Amino acid sequence: MWYDTPATKLLGIRFPIIQGPFGGGPSSVELVSTVSNAGGLGSFGMQSLEPAQMIDVARQIRIATSKPFAINLWMSNGEETGSSPEGVHQAGELLRPYYAELGKEVPPPPERFIPDLGDQLDAMLEIKPPVFSFVFGIPPAAIIAACKSLGILTMGTATTAQEAKALENAGVDCIVASGFEAGGHKGSFLRSAEESLTGIFPLIPQVVDHVGIPVIAAGGVADARGVAAALALGAHGVQIGTAFLACKESAASSPHRKALRESHSGSTTLTKAFTGRLARSISNRMTTEMSHSSSNIAPYPIQAWFMGNLGAALIQGHDDFVSLSAGQSVSLISHDNARELMDEIVRDTPKIFAKYCLHQ
Repeated sequence: MWYDTPATKLLGIRFPIIQGPFGGGPSSVELVSTVSNAGGLGSFGMQSLEPAQMIDVARQIRIATSKPFAINLWMSNGEETGSSPEGVHQAGELLRPYYAELGKEVPPPPERFIPDLGDQLDAMLEIKPPVFSFVFGIPPAAIIAACKSLGILTMGTATTAQEAKALENAGVDCIVASGFEAGGHKGSFLRSAEESLTGIFPLIPQVVDHVGIPVIAAGGVADARGVAAALALGAHGVQIGTAFLACKESAASSPHRKALRESHSGSTTLTKAFTGRLARSISNRMTTEMSHSSSNIAPYPIQAWFMGNLGAALIQGHDDFVSLSAGQSVSLISHDNARELMDEIVRDTPKIFAKYCLHQ
């Protein structure tokens, strides 16, 4: 059967459908459990959570589902970029006019912009999730070894065949091959994101040819047609983000979900405006205006922190100043219910194979 792949065997799931993790807020226990209970692999992006929060969320997930799930962290949390006090001040000044427009003052920077990665990794090992997925690099060898000893499967993101090989050489169990069509951040780590922009359908066979472990395709897939195409090119599973993000079970804001439903494929753009790292979002005022100030955008996590404090814009009914993460598959969104989306993919994928005389 089409769903009997090395990925489903490895991950202990029925169907080779992985829900993309959403860091920074849109992940939810309800979405993770819905996808996992439907036979896929639900994922929770924990990049912004402190260790105690991570442990609590994992506890809630285990109450909601007995099926496998993944938690996701960023291996490069921005500490290596550093920043002088002058740089932090410049970041705040760049955004001062937007704060003023909302009647807010630029807040003083915190002592620490993001949770400590080492503490997060310790919490991950304490949680012992069925699957630990990650982006922006490779965990320390000791962490990978600890995962193996605890029975935690590891899933790393690659944007090039070279990154995929590096992950395999490090002992990672499964590769997410992420094309530039994907919404959210570009998880490159060997070269800059701008130098690692490959479409998912050229990327799949390149990665499959370079590694001997299961490969999950991600980017630009929102329905059974994309799933069938990815599997036909050699992928062993598919990660879907944008289509699940639009579902009511996600924790995306109502304006974000509304924008996803009303957008078309040409409405997304690659931008560093919201976090200082290259990401794909729906174009809005901020992506347009920050493109003229790209050389002044602060690195992650400084830019992300100052932009996050503009979140009151959503409360005031605006989406001009917030990231509306979306992939190029946004115009293919047809469901606002995650279980219905899963059921349609499972029902229609074999029909696509049959229609085009592909293997079933």
